[in-house]
Formats: sequence, C-alpha cells, structure tokens
Amino acid sequence: MKRIFALAVLALGTTGCFVVVGNPIGMLQHARPLEETTVEGEGHDKVLLVDISGPITELPTRHAFGLIEEESTVARVQSELKKAAKDGRVRALVLRINSPGGGVTASDELYTEIVRFKRENHVPVVAALGDLAASGGYYVACAADQVVAHPTTVTGSIGVILVNLNLEGLLAKIGVRNETFKAGEHKDLLSPLRGATPEERRIVQAILDSLHARFVAVVRESRPQLDAGRIGELTDGRIFDASQALSAGLVDRIGELRDAVELARKAAGVERARVVMYRRADEQRENLYSRTGGAPQVNVLPIDLGALGVGGPRFMYLWAPGIVQ
Repeated sequence: MKRIFALAVLALGTTGCFVVVGNPIGMLQHARPLEETTVEGEGHDKVLLVDISGPITELPTRHAFGLIEEESTVARVQSELKKAAKDGRVRALVLRINSPGGGVTASDELYTEIVRFKRENHVPVVAALGDLAASGGYYVACAADQVVAHPTTVTGSIGVILVNLNLEGLLAKIGVRNETFKAGEHKDLLSPLRGATPEERRIVQAILDSLHARFVAVVRESRPQLDAGRIGELTDGRIFDASQALSAGLVDRIGELRDAVELARKAAGVERARVVMYRRADEQRENLYSRTGGAPQVNVLPIDLGALGVGGPRFMYLWAPGIVQ
C-alpha cells in the first residue's frame, strides 16, 4: 500500500506525467540573461533562429514537484525578440516550428509579437515547419513572410477545440451527487458534474465559432493566394502533409531547415550571415538542430498538457487527438 501511495504522489507531483532527471537548480536558470551562440556560418550579419517547440503556452510549466520551472513559449520568444531588436546585425528571422499548437491566447500573442517585431525592425521572417506544425503552430507560422515545410511535415488543423468531461453518470454509480449552489443560470457552465443544456451548448459553440473565424481571418490575410472556394475545406480542422499543404497554398515551398535559412538570408539581401541562437546558462546550442530546454525529461505521454490545463476547460488552437478525443 505504501508503495502504491508513493507512486501516486510521484505521478501527481510531476506535471503531465514527467520525470525530470536534470539540473535541480533549473528553477533559477530561466531568470538568467540570454547569450548568443553561433551555430553555423560566418560573417558580420546574422540570421536569428528561434525555436518554437512543443505546446504553445503563456504560463510557465513546472516539473519535479514544482522545483523546476520552464518559462512559457510566449515569454521565451518575447525575450529573444527583444534582444534581437537591439542588435542591428540581426537581418532575418527563422522560426523553427515543431508544435501541435496550444492555448488560443498564447498562440495569438506569439503571432502578434512576431508580426510587430518584423514591422518595427523591417526584418524578413521565414517559418520552417518541422515534424508537426498544427493548429496554433500553423497560426504562428502565419506571421512569417514565407513558409517552408519539411517533406515530412504535418500541418493544418485550422480550428478550435474545448475539451470537457461529463462525470455525472460515473459519480451517480458511486453515490456522489452534485449539490452546486449558484446565482446566475449559467454560472456553472461546463461543470463536469452535469451535462450541458441545449442553451449552454449554443453559448459555447458561439464562442468556438468566433475564435475559429479569427483563425480563418489570420490565415486569409497571410495567405492571400488561397483559393477562396476552398477556404471552408482548408479550415475545417483537417490536417495536411507537406505536398497537400503546398498544393493548397498553405505553405510556399517544401525544403529543409537549411533551405529556410538560405531563403531568409536572400530575403535580407546579405551575401553571408552567421546563424545564431540565444540560450540560457543551462542550455546547449551546438548546431541548427539544437532545441530550447534545460533539464532533460522523460515524457510518458505524447505531449505535456500541464501548462494548458490550468484552471479548468480552455479554448485551444491545438491538435492532440491522443489526448483530447
């Protein structure tokens, strides 16, 4: 019994079923200043490579009983853009995106920050899509001037989802009754303790439709060449492989990360440029494929939804069928 209890405590104490085996003082590392590292090339001018991997979050993610805190996606990218804005030698930006998406607001904030950066600093931006650039991941890619998909990229999933559970039947079987008190007919909207009424379903659907319309507007603005007659099909939540996305006009070309870097260099109009990345003290940046992140982690779920699930149901630009369906 003691062993079962200990395992349960361990499982509950690690966000998203993570076991952290790295630096125990990683909780302090995110506060350290960013340092520049050259990962490839040479020259006076620079192409900044920004890594956007994993779920897009606006809140920090905590691991190891809350001892290790990893800064949110939005905070990290914002810090990198702020540093880049002070460096006149940063002539282009490459967004390396490998993400299933994330929170609606986090995705929109990230998109807005990148668009503001390129407008204020007159810097071309190229998105390089990796293994997965779905939903909010593609939303962020729309901030780029050009989008390059890897031959094996899966992208799309242009839609909105809100995951909720109805535990009413299960609780009834074990003798638990819902005795929620409220003032306001819909105050317990989306409560897992009861089923939704038809009116409540209409309320939630109206919000989903509004957020979806915002996503579609972003896509249409950034991809004006899309066939207007196919907009409904392309934005119904389905996913696409690289060739399908190219044919539909969701991406500009198929290529590798280095192709995206070369495209950014040419867009900046420079002959030679160093590819640089920013890192904290606990991070390594050895080559183009180095990733953001401090302590090594072993994840037993497809993705960590801990930072996305704070505070109950949330509207998300997220594709994670293994978790949410």
